Amino acid sequence: MKKILFLLVACFITVTSCDMIKDATSGLSNDDIVQGLKTALEVGADSSVFKTHKTNGFYNDVLIKIAFPQEAAIVLQYKDIVPGLNDMVTNFVLSMNRAAEDAAGEATPIFKNAITSLSIADGLDILNGTNPASITKAGTAFDSTAATQYLISTTYSDLKSAFAPKIGASLDKKLVGSYSTKQLWSDLATTYNTAALFGGWQTINTDLGEYVTEQALKGMFTKVGQEEIKIRRDPWKWVSTAVGDILTKVFGGE
Repeated sequence: MKKILFLLVACFITVTSCDMIKDATSGLSNDDIVQGLKTALEVGADSSVFKTHKTNGFYNDVLIKIAFPQEAAIVLQYKDIVPGLNDMVTNFVLSMNRAAEDAAGEATPIFKNAITSLSIADGLDILNGTNPASITKAGTAFDSTAATQYLISTTYSDLKSAFAPKIGASLDKKLVGSYSTKQLWSDLATTYNTAALFGGWQTINTDLGEYVTEQALKGMFTKVGQEEIKIRRDPWKWVSTAVGDILTKVFGGE
């Protein structure tokens, strides 16, 4: 049994052959396999939400930190020239990330719904490194973030709908000092645009809510992908947790 389970883990990590998947999982029921996958996905999704839905979850993570909008990057060229602009930029970037951290908790029920709805066939596709919701899955190479790609395919629209109002409300909150993100953006844009009119520079106008929402979702899925890769590489790490029994049964143990 241990040999079979070792082969299953090897398949989950690197194998693209359906025949080897069948051989490795022959000692387990499809229900066991998919339940293990669902549990692993829940662990990864919960961990990602936990890491982002807290102070500095976005801001101190260089991989997902929300940067100053590229559409308004012209501002950065003059932040040391226009009085007070540098501090405004710093506080604004911090505030955007605070808004994303505030909204990240909205992902949990949407992720859980998608994971719960995962069929046996879809679960086996994910085990085989393929996103079952992709229209181009045939003939694609093994993807170690197949589960994450599946969640992107099946939850992005719902997450965006859930995040947008939460982000909007968060942008109105005074998350940095006595100013909301929208106030900081308004002050920053007004200060810069006023100077731009006199200096003959390009003025700025970007949809802040849309930008922060999209960047927050991008960061969230980046963290989900990281967690998926960790679980594929070392599923035994989770055996000491409350979900350890099913993960041990599917991914390791005696």
